[in-house]
Amino acid sequence: MAQPKVLIVMGSDSDFEQLEPAWKILSELGVECDVRVASAHRTPDTVHELATTARAKGFGVVLAAAGGAAHLAGVFAANTTLPVVAMPIANGTLGGMDALLSSVQMPPGIPIASVGIAGARNAGLFAAAILAAAGGPIADALASYREQMKERVTKADHRVREQLTS
Repeated sequence: MAQPKVLIVMGSDSDFEQLEPAWKILSELGVECDVRVASAHRTPDTVHELATTARAKGFGVVLAAAGGAAHLAGVFAANTTLPVVAMPIANGTLGGMDALLSSVQMPPGIPIASVGIAGARNAGLFAAAILAAAGGPIADALASYREQMKERVTKADHRVREQLTS
């Protein structure tokens, strides 16, 4: 059985740069992903098709990024039983607060997870953690990544302590 993939969907190509950290960290962890542009409001048929066929295409998690009203994650969740993680985009007059609140205030029965505004890297890491629940190579890669983070913090601690004593 093939390792599950992550589907990353953005509501607009203007979101591309904010989402790059998601597929970069997934790539570092050896997780295959597909990146698409589809709008809950402007291309609802495309969103429906992507959501309803995602599992059959080998996806295990959907990362959905949108700004403003940020309905993309909710529409995906309404059309698939895969885990959906919202990535609120920092844009517009409210700087992404509207997208964040739209993401975390889902009605009962159709849950999604959400990362913070412009939190694409965390979304990628969370998607990897979801896929790692059953163990295997993704779990090993994620454990190694976390060990590397621990080593960087430990080295930073030593540098700071040395500066204070010199």
